[in-house]
Amino acid sequence: VQLVESGGGSVQNGGSLRLSCAVSGNTASTNYIGWFRQAPGKEREGVAVIRSGGGITSYGDSVRGRFTITQDNAKNTYDLQMNSLTPEDTAIYYCAAGLILRYGGSLRPAEFSFWGQGTQVTVSS
Repeated sequence: VQLVESGGGSVQNGGSLRLSCAVSGNTASTNYIGWFRQAPGKEREGVAVIRSGGGITSYGDSVRGRFTITQDNAKNTYDLQMNSLTPEDTAIYYCAAGLILRYGGSLRPAEFSFWGQGTQVTVSS
């Protein structure tokens, strides 16, 4: 499974960005796609996950209500719409794929087997 993120960049406090994750390869061994982020000096944390083809989603507490994860079947991408961004959202954002048997997926990075290279998001105050 190959994952390639795009859409990162710099934005001011309160702004919006949309990230996209292009997925290719044999995805038969995965059923959830997730977005994760890692800020300097912090552990990688789960942002949002979505079940492939099913629309079931879960969000981290810090982004719920501001971020939305969706699947674009036509483009075979998984997008993360980020609104009301704050400097605390500054991080490298990663897309990942995994086989999660728990309903609703998981926000634990250790449960995802395939990872993209990441894209930088910087929010200035």
